[in-house]
Amino acid sequence: MEVRQWHGTTLTIVEHVERMRDDERLRRLEAVTDATLSRLEVSDMLDELLDRVRDLLNADTAAILTLDDFSHELVATAARGIEEEVRQGVRIPLGAGFAGRIAKSHHPLLLPTVTPDDVVNPILIEKGIRSLLGVPIFAGGEVTGVLHVGTLSPREFTADDVGLLQLAADRAGIAGQIRSRKVEQAAALALQRSLLPATLPVLAGLTLAARYVPGHEFGVGGDWYDVFALPSGWVGVVIGDVSGHGLASAVVMGRVRSALRAYSLIADDPGEALTLLDRKVGHFEAGSLTTALYAMISPDRTTLTVSSAGHLPPVLAVPNRSATLLDLSVDAPLGVGRLTGRRRTTTAALPPGAVLLCYTDGLVERRDEIIDVGIKALVGVVEPGDPEGVCGTVMSRVGLQQPTDDIAILAVRRDSEPSPSRPRTP
Repeated sequence: MEVRQWHGTTLTIVEHVERMRDDERLRRLEAVTDATLSRLEVSDMLDELLDRVRDLLNADTAAILTLDDFSHELVATAARGIEEEVRQGVRIPLGAGFAGRIAKSHHPLLLPTVTPDDVVNPILIEKGIRSLLGVPIFAGGEVTGVLHVGTLSPREFTADDVGLLQLAADRAGIAGQIRSRKVEQAAALALQRSLLPATLPVLAGLTLAARYVPGHEFGVGGDWYDVFALPSGWVGVVIGDVSGHGLASAVVMGRVRSALRAYSLIADDPGEALTLLDRKVGHFEAGSLTTALYAMISPDRTTLTVSSAGHLPPVLAVPNRSATLLDLSVDAPLGVGRLTGRRRTTTAALPPGAVLLCYTDGLVERRDEIIDVGIKALVGVVEPGDPEGVCGTVMSRVGLQQPTDDIAILAVRRDSEPSPSRPRTP
């Protein structure tokens, strides 16, 4: 049998061929796992990955389609040799056509001969693609898209080709996760800036301060606070909490916040405003658990009217007295359908120098103890002082150093003298 020298080792022809195949396989694997890919921006990384896949598989086209969870359609995201898919915004229903079948079955698919019955995207036929190979893209155990390659001449793809394309798809899945997280984080942060006031309003006879601390990486969730002057001279004070985290909860929170502002213009009573809001949330935001507390402060700042939709009662600290929880009736959260009549309103006095502290449950709730323990600790540290100082004390002595849930607090003090206060930055 003929033998050849290979890197100083005597090999048979069979061994020589196998070694060449192993070296070629290693080269192909390194091409799609190259560390330099991770240094590129996500969009550039996907384009570079498709270029390498086309080269390694001797394919004419390569494309990535990502799954839109809302429409259950695959959307063309990146392409090489078939850029029209992206430019035309091609969308493929889940289960339909070549890519749709891959996404639904969670398995690779090979088409040695492509016919119009095999695909729903006319661009593939117009381009003259004769053979296709596609694999699912996974992220977190779920299919998030499809990666496919095509050739303009008939081709029999091998098991090695499938393995290489799946490896590239796994790399694309990681990049897709990163991009999705970046997009959601940017959108969530932008929404937070638009909904949480950068500065609190200047209101005669009142001094305000607030804090918002996210309990997760996106930096925004469903907690919010709001203060606004009404045409009647009354002041609206709101704090609320939409369950969940991230962009989805923030979007619901934004809609609830805007709706409550609108209802406050037509309802002179907090309970009436929350009754209207309850109907809105139950119909348009079904499935989201939302709590809210809406208080109104009279034009002379002496009286407080409050209604709670499942929200924790605020702390009231009055000079020369111990701080206490405001004694009020708490109705069901918004949208749960448990309230048959009108929501209740509680009226209380707001003496000069008194501080009203509103908060969300992330401040006082702990996994290893009942919530009453945290509330008691909060009441023990609230004093009728400067709202900025009150917020600082509360956050340092009650709030966790690393919150596991969003925290929002809002401190409102009735000044001894009804003079305008300076705006405070949360």
